[in-house]
Amino acid sequence: MRLLAAPDKFRGTATAAEIAEAIRGAATASGWECRSTPVADGGEGTLEALGGANRATVVHGPLGEMATALWRLDGDVAVVEMAQASGLGLVGGAEGNDPWRADTAGTGELIVEAVRCGARRIIVALGGSASTDGGAACLEVVLGSPADLDDVDLVVACDVEVGFEEAAPVFGPQKGAGEGQVAALHARLQGLADEYRARFGVDVRSCAGAGAAGGLAGGLLALGGRLVPGFRVVADQLDLRTHVEAADLVVTGEGHLDEQSLRGKAVGGVLELCRSLGRRGIVIAGGVDPAMTVPAVSLARRFGDARARRDVLACVAEVTTDLLGMWEAGHGLTQPE
Repeated sequence: MRLLAAPDKFRGTATAAEIAEAIRGAATASGWECRSTPVADGGEGTLEALGGANRATVVHGPLGEMATALWRLDGDVAVVEMAQASGLGLVGGAEGNDPWRADTAGTGELIVEAVRCGARRIIVALGGSASTDGGAACLEVVLGSPADLDDVDLVVACDVEVGFEEAAPVFGPQKGAGEGQVAALHARLQGLADEYRARFGVDVRSCAGAGAAGGLAGGLLALGGRLVPGFRVVADQLDLRTHVEAADLVVTGEGHLDEQSLRGKAVGGVLELCRSLGRRGIVIAGGVDPAMTVPAVSLARRFGDARARRDVLACVAEVTTDLLGMWEAGHGLTQPE
């Protein structure tokens, strides 16, 4: 029997690769063949899902401090996570951030370095940003460098549909912005939208998702990038469709399964692939919203919240073993647990 382990990260407890390995270990011990293919939705974790970092570049962090950003170059394809260069985690979270001053210069420096190293396709994974600068600092760095993007396929991986100007009210408070700062950031984005249209001929107001990562998505669109649903980018790079088709059973997972999981997120994408190819998919999640009807197991419900967080890998392995036993015994896997 062939199992595909295709989980997303369990935020705050385990990476997607760690969860996939726990599933693979349990499957192997049960006599199954198992392919481990961690997935992501275009945000944090995308770099790991696409092979992990093999490059490191010192760039300017969101508040001007120097930071070592990890990225990947495989042939002429580069994978850049903006969180590595312009992420909220680099400044200690919202409490350590200056929402007005935080910028995306470091992400621009990573793009320039990728071009310098020969990249002809650059995947920029959005998510976890400290900034709401509309990508202005990123553009300033790229346009002020010798980097030529004319022959570069700039792919902007995104998992939200927030408009460019809405980035301030939607995401600003998460980055430490108070009411007054949110209004100021919103006004700045409005001005940038006008500037991008006049300067580059790109109307970022009309592009759903342009507000991702504090409007960096819109800035990259102005540079000639193309906005693509993050999961689709990851799935295409991993040839996930082929791996799902080759499996008898697919196990995916994430920290919390709810309605949003089925709207552009990795778990929803995996389940949709399973449905389209006639394969059975099941979710192992830290927690499961009671309203969900997809096949799922809640670690918190089964083991208690404390153990589910403390021993998440052991819990995932135990559930995997039980699921495979149920499958072999011919029991259905259709209802959430």
